[in-house]
Amino acid sequence: MHYYIAPSLLSANWACLGEEAQNVLKSGADLLHLDVMDNHYVPNLTVGPLICEALRNYGIKAPIDVHLMTKPVDRLITEFAKAGASRITFHPEASDHVDRSLDLIHKHDCKAGLAINPATTLDCLEYVMDKLDSLLMMSVNPGFGGQKFIPASLDKIRKARALIQTSGKNIQLAVDGGIKLDNIYQVAEAGADTFILGSGIFHEKDYSKIITELRSELDRVKK
Repeated sequence: MHYYIAPSLLSANWACLGEEAQNVLKSGADLLHLDVMDNHYVPNLTVGPLICEALRNYGIKAPIDVHLMTKPVDRLITEFAKAGASRITFHPEASDHVDRSLDLIHKHDCKAGLAINPATTLDCLEYVMDKLDSLLMMSVNPGFGGQKFIPASLDKIRKARALIQTSGKNIQLAVDGGIKLDNIYQVAEAGADTFILGSGIFHEKDYSKIITELRSELDRVKK
């Protein structure tokens, strides 16, 4: 299993976002995670499509994973796709027609994902597994960076991995929220292959050093 490190720009220095994105990629990150919050679906307000477009114009070539914590989602799906998003993930509670929203993402040649909150069951996945490129398990309640990992998430990650294996589909399993050097091994062992870290990377002085240490922890997991 290949593991992906995805720094969340929510915790980066926004005064020099392009430089921050470039530096973390040069330090060994695989892709960038962009948290979009609307002060409606979640109690915070972050960025719109112009930021995604600005990163592309700055010269960022790596995949940009856009996580929509917004309601509704369809209009922003179209706008972020045009702005250069590689993958767009939304919450099933935020769309009136989940199947249609997934189709809309694919229509714009982006990969499609669903995000599952800590108290949301996995039942909503039953009839859309064939349309998913990724599944994002939230290990904190969405809306703020720097929260602590919810331990009960580990069992839920295991269940999600089992669903993916049963489906036979090539679906990435990402985890977002409270991942640090001291728990990334447990998260990987539970079945995750993509790790979204905000403060766990950007609050460190040496991005290359912390990403190397994170990968060393991942190397301990039995493949």
